[in-house]
Amino acid sequence: MPTALPSDALVRRYEVPGPRYTSYPTVPAWSSSFTGADFQRRLARAGRAEDTPLSLYVHIPFCRTLCTYCGCNVTISRDPAAADRYLDAVGQELRTVRRHLGARRSVSQLHWGGGSPTFLSEAQIRRLWSLITAELDVRPDAEVSIEANPVTTTPGQLATLRELGFNRLSIGVQDFEPKVQRAINRYQTFERTREVFDAAVALGFPGINLDLVYGLPHQTAESWEQTLAMLLQLQPQRLAVFAFAFLPAAIPHQRKLPVSAMPRGPAKLSLMRRTYEAALGAGYVPVGMDHFALPGDPLARAEAAGTLGRGFQGYTVRGAPEVIGVGVSAISDAGGAYAQNAKSLPQYESLVRSGQLATERGLLLSADDLSRRRIIHDLMCRFRADLSGHRDALEQALPSLQPLLEDGLVEVDEAAAEVRVTPMGRWFVRNAAMAFDAYLPRTAAVTFSQTV
Repeated sequence: MPTALPSDALVRRYEVPGPRYTSYPTVPAWSSSFTGADFQRRLARAGRAEDTPLSLYVHIPFCRTLCTYCGCNVTISRDPAAADRYLDAVGQELRTVRRHLGARRSVSQLHWGGGSPTFLSEAQIRRLWSLITAELDVRPDAEVSIEANPVTTTPGQLATLRELGFNRLSIGVQDFEPKVQRAINRYQTFERTREVFDAAVALGFPGINLDLVYGLPHQTAESWEQTLAMLLQLQPQRLAVFAFAFLPAAIPHQRKLPVSAMPRGPAKLSLMRRTYEAALGAGYVPVGMDHFALPGDPLARAEAAGTLGRGFQGYTVRGAPEVIGVGVSAISDAGGAYAQNAKSLPQYESLVRSGQLATERGLLLSADDLSRRRIIHDLMCRFRADLSGHRDALEQALPSLQPLLEDGLVEVDEAAAEVRVTPMGRWFVRNAAMAFDAYLPRTAAVTFSQTV
């Protein structure tokens, strides 16, 4: 990974809006003309691969309070009955999806995200698990993970999750600095986080990662170093350190944030630089563009072996070739198409209760889409891409790559049709991937987060 911080001039040159590439084509390129009927046909196609396991994502949208930095699809509620009604709809959707998939039932990766999945009570957690396992077979060796907010997570919930077979826990931290927490309306002490972490360790969770966000209001080099020092005391197997995506036009509640207090450009990137120094000093290895893992962790081994994957939940080691997303706003990648469920909770519940798929938009992938997706995936995961089977894409990308070539951020071997991201260029890997995005010109008006 980079051993030096890019110059301020370099940061300013490449600090532009751009996708994070958890998918390609990215969501703004998808269309509402892709309907539930289209997705039904794609599910039937996916169902033919009976012996190939699936990845299943379940979205739990509920939170008790609204964090003003959050870009997820959330519903603020303190009513447990709201979750019961929602689980009714999720159960109906699972039955509908299962019917269209036919005999394909095996799941090798399961993730519950949100929102705050730990909004669910122990009884509701058990009920959701029963709804899933009534329709699909979660393999004994599956990676089964959940996102947890320490403020709302109890020892009883953790014990229930572990009993059911959950083996990965992603604990949201963001920042421990009180001034930052006040700005983003998320109050969480280190002591409370440590209690949840220690309880998960005692229960034998094989994998625990802690999540941070840099670029939030009032973050400074000094306060960030204190957060890192506290977090590293816990020695989690993995760290996920995400750049804050400030998108007030698309996420109205972000307009409440004090914009003038946000670190930008070089100041923001210096926070990530300090993360590298702290994590590497504590024995972690960098993975992809925003993760760190202890050397023995499967994510670190996948990075070393060149088998790292990337999807809607970020970097992964056990991603199945196709993903089924269940719940409001959930995204599927199956049968050669992307499909996203309705983002409005009432609309989602109405559609699934009528026996329909809840598809709001999607995209049928062309041969060119699939080829470019592989190129972008390889750049994001392995910092190199073989374009020998798609030389036209390389020729089209060369004008956009030229500035990165001149700045020493990428290397292009035209004879071998290979693009490599240099160690310094890894700070700007999203910019390199953008050169191969055929949809970017037509989605230019869409607001993406800054690449730096």
